[in-house]
Amino acid sequence: MKAPTNTPIETTRPDLIPTSRAPAPPEEEESSSHAACPSRANAIVKHRREPDDELQAAAMGCSFSGVKEVVAAATASDGTGGAVPGASGLAKKKGIDPSHISADGTYALKKVLIQNEQHLEQVRQEIRVSSQFSHPNLLPLLENAIIAVKGVQDGSQNHEAYLLFPVHLDGTLQDINKNMLEKKEYFPTISILQIFRQLCAGLKHMHSFDPPYSHNGVKPDNVLITQRKDQPHIAILMDFESARPARIAIRSQADAMQLQEWASEHCSAHYRAPELWECPTHADIDERTDIWSLGCCLYAMMYGKSPFDYELDEAAGESLQSVTKSAQIKWPTEAGPSYPDSLRKFVTWMLQPHPAVRPHIDDIIIHVDKLIAKYSI
Repeated sequence: MKAPTNTPIETTRPDLIPTSRAPAPPEEEESSSHAACPSRANAIVKHRREPDDELQAAAMGCSFSGVKEVVAAATASDGTGGAVPGASGLAKKKGIDPSHISADGTYALKKVLIQNEQHLEQVRQEIRVSSQFSHPNLLPLLENAIIAVKGVQDGSQNHEAYLLFPVHLDGTLQDINKNMLEKKEYFPTISILQIFRQLCAGLKHMHSFDPPYSHNGVKPDNVLITQRKDQPHIAILMDFESARPARIAIRSQADAMQLQEWASEHCSAHYRAPELWECPTHADIDERTDIWSLGCCLYAMMYGKSPFDYELDEAAGESLQSVTKSAQIKWPTEAGPSYPDSLRKFVTWMLQPHPAVRPHIDDIIIHVDKLIAKYSI
């Protein structure tokens, strides 16, 4: 699909600041089965201004009145609950999908303190990228504002960004994993597969763009989970700060070093693909960096940590980079959940160290659907 052209509005108004083929899927074998959030990415921060501060609003793809409502919500919040009340009118006026409109007018607000021009451009890029995607398993950006605030003491001009999202109060997959492990509880196989299938759906939406986008931050911390009694979990992938066009041609040592440096700043080491640790000087990087992260995430749903965290615990003196590059997956031997061998093979299939033989998202979806059909019985 073609990416929409809803880029941020730039304005000159003085009161507005512009702002190779994969291996076959694993064969299935019969085996025994079995804060207010949304997290630090959407945390409300108390925001106060002195009466003589100069405040200018930035219309980043929204109306001036919409910007004012975002800022008003920020200034009205006391910052204690992780959510912003009273913004329902904004969401309704903007024609937001009804499923994202809060019944009590409570939304999550992410506040970013912008330090310099480079950081400002990074935030603008995050807004542009977030605005492109519309999918039930991707967290939507409902509204945004970038404001310039003139400091009271020294008169310097700084920027702050406000990003408004639907609120999810049940926490992240990481939160749930941690709570379950403390109780020595584990997800059943079918729940793991259902959550994983939703992550795949969200990523497929991103990978299907023209050009394809990679998320570059697939990990349990970035998966919001909604739990309802007697209902399957709902999973939503969030945080598009590191998302960008996936396909990168590496043709020199300088290209390789630039990619590695970028990945070290933007991609979690515990879920980072080997080609982002040590990039060849001639390579074609694509969206299958996310497939590696998906494999790590599936392992983490099973055992509470990345496979390379587990390997690091077992391998004295090894570095995270070295155990990632080796791609030797070890499985916990202590008492715990008994997952089917087909699920372990599924993880291993995604964790191919050579990206050219790593499966694509469509391959993953076909296989997870087969596993869901098998273990739903």
